[in-house]
Amino acid sequence: MPSIVEKLAPTGVLRAGLNMSNFLLITGTTADGEPDGVSPDLARAIANDLGVPAVMVPFKGPGEVADAVADNVWDIGNIAAEPERAKTVNFTQAYCEIQATYLLPPDSPLNSITDVDAPGNRIAVKNRAAYDLWLTDHIQNATLHRAPSIDESYELFASEKLDALAGLRPALINQQQLMPGSTILEESFTSVQQSVGCRPGDAEVLEYLNQFIRQSISNGLIQQLIDKHQVNGRLSVAPLDQSV
Repeated sequence: MPSIVEKLAPTGVLRAGLNMSNFLLITGTTADGEPDGVSPDLARAIANDLGVPAVMVPFKGPGEVADAVADNVWDIGNIAAEPERAKTVNFTQAYCEIQATYLLPPDSPLNSITDVDAPGNRIAVKNRAAYDLWLTDHIQNATLHRAPSIDESYELFASEKLDALAGLRPALINQQQLMPGSTILEESFTSVQQSVGCRPGDAEVLEYLNQFIRQSISNGLIQQLIDKHQVNGRLSVAPLDQSV
């Protein structure tokens, strides 16, 4: 463990890069004004296991967390694992996941995920969200129209009368209330899996983090955090993956 502490927390604290735009993982603040939720609590649990204090390093979105990997401002980055980000960040197995799907306007003729990806259809999406990166790789016929934030992606969808709004199901449930008659597809086009990232190049550090995540899934810690922060039904524990 001493070598892991020296490698993973060389400054004497564990600096956790947080995606502040994920309202399911960041659900509030502590009495000290620090970010609170499943993601910060998981970072604190890792720090506690290492025997060092945890310091939260907030970022506006997941893309900014990934971009900062080369700046040495965080030791772990709690964001969704995604192939483009994995080019510069090492990711553990997922610890929880969130379904991504579409919100459709009233009287939409679309009835399925396949229907959405058709020529001429326009999809609003938050720029550089994990589901945006997934759609970029998989959409073949529709066009993606990006906005800087989740709220702005809804505004783009509504004001430009686009054909669909892509997003995480819990956020879409909230946005559906803003558009009477709109519907959310029952299908999901992907599940966004939340992981712990670290700087590449050290297999021992990645194995430690993977072992911690596997243990946290097996011993119920992840479910306890989901229960604690009252995000049941919106976050689910990721399946245990023994291959990593």
